Amino acid sequence: MSVRVVITGLGVVAPNGVGLEEFTKAIKVGTSGVTFHQHLKDKGFSCCIGGVPSISQEKIHQYLSSLQLRGFNSTSILYGCIAGIDAWKDAGFSMEEQSNLDYDTGIIFGTGTSGIEKFREAIYKIDDQKVRRLGSTTVVQTMASGISAYLGGILGFGNQVTTNSSACTTGTEALLMGFERIKNGKSKRMLVGSSSDSSLYTWGGFDAMRVMSYKHNESPEKGSRPMSETASGFVPGSGSGALVLESLESALERKAVIYAEVLGGNINSGGQRNGGTLTAPNAEAVQKCITDALKDAQINSSEIDAINGHLTATAKDTLEIENWVKALQRKEGEFPYINSLKSMVGHCLAAAGSIECVASVLQIKEQFVFPNINCEDIHPEILKLISEEKIPRKMIQKEINNIVKASFGFGDVNACVIFKKYIK
Repeated sequence: MSVRVVITGLGVVAPNGVGLEEFTKAIKVGTSGVTFHQHLKDKGFSCCIGGVPSISQEKIHQYLSSLQLRGFNSTSILYGCIAGIDAWKDAGFSMEEQSNLDYDTGIIFGTGTSGIEKFREAIYKIDDQKVRRLGSTTVVQTMASGISAYLGGILGFGNQVTTNSSACTTGTEALLMGFERIKNGKSKRMLVGSSSDSSLYTWGGFDAMRVMSYKHNESPEKGSRPMSETASGFVPGSGSGALVLESLESALERKAVIYAEVLGGNINSGGQRNGGTLTAPNAEAVQKCITDALKDAQINSSEIDAINGHLTATAKDTLEIENWVKALQRKEGEFPYINSLKSMVGHCLAAAGSIECVASVLQIKEQFVFPNINCEDIHPEILKLISEEKIPRKMIQKEINNIVKASFGFGDVNACVIFKKYIK
């Protein structure tokens, strides 16, 4: 018998909203979380704007103990812990229940880089011959699997607890890996997601590549412009998204609230061939990733109501739209609605896929399509492919049964997942 996998919990730490309620309200009205950061300007960055979640010290202490916070300096772990714990609670579990080891639940929680600020701190202490002052938590804060290690200990999960890393595809890939584990009967539940820090050391490399927007330092909320003719590069963001995946049988047994069903998906690579490079996509592989995801989900392209694209506000946006048109074989007025959360939060790098998956699931649960802000001047090459009304600039209340979400990352890697409105 085929195992159906559903989503029973969501958590989010985003530049425009921390927590589901705040985040949902923000994406409905098109609130930007992109702001100016003086320390970027002081360090000589061309792009001095970015999306950083606002979290008070009081809130931090609600998630991590004083002992855990001793010598703590990792925003990627912090964001992931908040999103992960919120998702677990949202699924109907209390923290008190975590005194016993839960062998039925695991974690796949990805990141691109972890604890860079802590790593820098350690390097300076060693250079000053103060190695004894590094502290006992330097390793767990800087190892790539630090985020899953922290969450695994806090929540007491005994199934697979691991970290994946595939650039901007990380969050969507983590979800599909967790989905497969449940489908294969290896676990009942998986907490999946990804996290990305707001370190200038993470953002600095992209600034040096000249792929980030430098034209909106005086108007930060206008800076992230996916699908716009005046897009001038992506705006960096940070945060975390988390989802609790669960077998339908387990969810029904405990009478859980079900947000949506995961129908299927696909992960592939363009192999850096046929136009694909370390930083550019192989269009053929992107299209195959989408079509294979549809096959895995056993759904026709005509049944897709909306697309949450990768769409970074770079020169590749037009190519992405072209890939969607070819993969779905739907163009102009027949094309589904499409949006990019990055218009509001910037490109949250390794966290992008998971935050955008949360936004996609919320659209199914509450039956709406969130707006694309800063897209008053749609790129003319895009308008040759799809109709203008398919790129909503204001929220649309609409019946949404199926949403496709895709992420495309450095290294020419792709992931695509299909979400469906849950029907008993």
